[in-house]
Amino acid sequence: MSGVEVEPLQLARVELPEFHPEAPGSDVVYGFLVRDGEDCILLDTGVGSGSALIDRLYAPDRAEVAAALARVGASLQQVTAIVNSHLHFDHCGNNSLFPDVPIFVQRKELEAAHQPHYTVPAWVDFKGARYVPVDGRHPISENLELIPTPGHTPGHQSLVVQCGDHVDVVVAQAAYTRAEFDCFLANGTEDREDDPVLQAFIQSNATWSKASYVSSLATIERLRPRRAFFSHDPEVWQCGP
Repeated sequence: MSGVEVEPLQLARVELPEFHPEAPGSDVVYGFLVRDGEDCILLDTGVGSGSALIDRLYAPDRAEVAAALARVGASLQQVTAIVNSHLHFDHCGNNSLFPDVPIFVQRKELEAAHQPHYTVPAWVDFKGARYVPVDGRHPISENLELIPTPGHTPGHQSLVVQCGDHVDVVVAQAAYTRAEFDCFLANGTEDREDDPVLQAFIQSNATWSKASYVSSLATIERLRPRRAFFSHDPEVWQCGP
């Protein structure tokens, strides 16, 4: 037993504005608590408060991060590190609850987040923010490694979790849903102009680079994960029955 656990945390539900490719409808937002021995790593922090624009466009129904952690037997004070898969508003909104806690983010993503109209700036830059910019693959511990999975954004990253003799991956938004991830694995990750289902999935999520998006999914596929977790889908992908 490696003692590594991945706990999904539902942190918000948002209404999708008309310009969103999946609109109309609503969407869930998940974070993940990863326990690795004495360490508690929180991947993504949900939707923050105080932005009139986000409230108007997305009408978020937020969960308190402290309450979400308590439901899995953890607390804010026990979190030893934050990982941001990327810095869109629904993934970094409560980073400020963790002043002076290291926040691992790809350097390209941190640079992108300081461009206009990318995110809510106050949810990225706050008193006590302690970002640890990384470039490419980056081990956090013997069992945890960040891997760059750009596509949805320039600096998106996923978390590889070594659990004994198998691998789990917190895919985050490198794939939007379990069904999308399963479709890629079933059909291969090459550009398939003849597969409208596959192309529709790519269109729904690859907001920055389609080529990088497909390449990142191929990288995850080569890891041969046992399970995969997603930021916007409660369903967990599992290899085999």
